[in-house]
Amino acid sequence: MPDRLASIALVVGASGAIGRFLLPRLLEGGYEVIALSRVPRASDDPRVRWIVGDLHSGIAQLPAFDVLYSLGPLDAFARWLSRASFAGAPRIIAFGSMSIETKRDSTDAHERALAARLQQAEQQLIAAADARGSRWTLFRPTLIYGAGIDRSLTPIARFALRWRVFPLLRGARGLRQPVHAQDLAAACVAVLDRGQTCGKTYALGGGERLAFTAMLARLQVSLPVRSLSLPIPLGVVYALLRIGHRLGLRSRHAGAVERLDRDLVADDTMARNDFDWTPRSFHPDARAWAAAEDPSA
Repeated sequence: MPDRLASIALVVGASGAIGRFLLPRLLEGGYEVIALSRVPRASDDPRVRWIVGDLHSGIAQLPAFDVLYSLGPLDAFARWLSRASFAGAPRIIAFGSMSIETKRDSTDAHERALAARLQQAEQQLIAAADARGSRWTLFRPTLIYGAGIDRSLTPIARFALRWRVFPLLRGARGLRQPVHAQDLAAACVAVLDRGQTCGKTYALGGGERLAFTAMLARLQVSLPVRSLSLPIPLGVVYALLRIGHRLGLRSRHAGAVERLDRDLVADDTMARNDFDWTPRSFHPDARAWAAAEDPSA
């Protein structure tokens, strides 16, 4: 934990995967926290103040703060920041996504549009921060897990927990670099006292690169119950996808399927050099798939 540089942090997306680990870390470091929520919440800790607001409709009468974290959708945050009214020039740490790179050339038009929105959002955020005189840092994480509320690995785990069957894709050799939400929360604090991180964008991956099939195998081992392995050859998945195309059917997962043989990893050398980024390797246990404690509790 670095020395505290600010006393008050505003956290947008505080109830999400990263926020559930960031809020306790900020409190341990002596911060007071203002947490944004779309619904009323209460906290037993007087150092946490939940305010009700929405990035789309606006947030009225924000109290003063020194650090601003954006842990949710970057496009909504960037639009809000460009028109928001608050005092001072807070330090800004915001999350985008590696999808800006991995989905840029996707065959799926929706995924290409997402990559374009992320690119535009980054540019809008940087322009808004510079106009305010705020120092900013952007993170582009890879596959996030660890809080039990992600939409990538946790659904696979819960499917296996419910049905006791675990699908294993044979031949999916594309490398993946899953990153724990708690490590991302640590990065949020680590950059605060390092001036060299200002005005930079960092790709953040986990501490290990492993084939998609190996990642699934480790996920299966982490489950608290035994599940029956169901091997599915990757060629069969591709064949079904081609049949769907011929029939005029387009799966919303088509782009993800087509990337199973591609490496989706982050070059995090700059992060390791600038703020000692040392994420854990991918050896999850059952806690990774159970929803982490809501920071509103």
